[in-house]
Amino acid sequence: MVKFLLTLVLLFVVFLLLIRTFENRIVFVPFKYPQGYWHPEAFGLELADCTFEAADGVTLHGWYLQQDSAAATLLWCHGNAGNISDRLDNMARLAKLPLNIFIFDYRGYGKSQGSPNEQGVYLDAVAAYDYLTGEKGVNPSGLFIFGRSLGGAVAVDLAAKRDCAGLILESTFSSGTDMARSMFGFIPVHLVTQIKFDSISKIRNIHVPILFLHGTRDRTVPFKLGKKLFEAANEPKEFYEIAGADHNDTYVVGGQAYFERFRKFIAALQVGGV
Repeated sequence: MVKFLLTLVLLFVVFLLLIRTFENRIVFVPFKYPQGYWHPEAFGLELADCTFEAADGVTLHGWYLQQDSAAATLLWCHGNAGNISDRLDNMARLAKLPLNIFIFDYRGYGKSQGSPNEQGVYLDAVAAYDYLTGEKGVNPSGLFIFGRSLGGAVAVDLAAKRDCAGLILESTFSSGTDMARSMFGFIPVHLVTQIKFDSISKIRNIHVPILFLHGTRDRTVPFKLGKKLFEAANEPKEFYEIAGADHNDTYVVGGQAYFERFRKFIAALQVGGV
């Protein structure tokens, strides 16, 4: 019996060590170019290829959609898997609001160099913002930061550091610790993980309007974690439930009402509307 218990303890320790060792590979699932579908023209999009550098010298890549009819610009921080080419369908639909859209790949994703890690993706978002407001001349008063899933944590970090008109968070979580507890239950994985994505602490330092969107049937990021982050945020804020939506189909299940909620939130804060 003692030998059996010691074996269980040993296996438990090994499991935690493996989680700690391969943490970045578990959290970040990048698809490098040419993986993906790199044909924006198939979606009716004319996108400018953009190359810029993070503060630590890593070269990054993004796409910029600029439209004469758009009064506001969306800076898009995507989720943990794939790359920007996987967001083309969603991008094409958001573009019709209309919006200017800048979407970029974190280090190690798509055509961006390097390897992803928590502090690195924070640097990447700041670099994307600085490129957009500097090189492209976008005024922060017309800039909205949008983060989905893991990108929500990146967007929260960015909005706590840089000015913007508003923040849009979709299908995101309160913290990496809460996600670990949700995924592994009674196993205290959060005690050994280094990745924190502590949005719930950072969001208290954000004082711009925030729109939260979350599917009621999200099986990846629990609905309750989106609500928890919402409750910690400062006013003004609003939470939009997308009935029946899972994690990756929010804009499909939500349909026109989803895009209308986007439009109204941005129009209320953008002089001239969209």
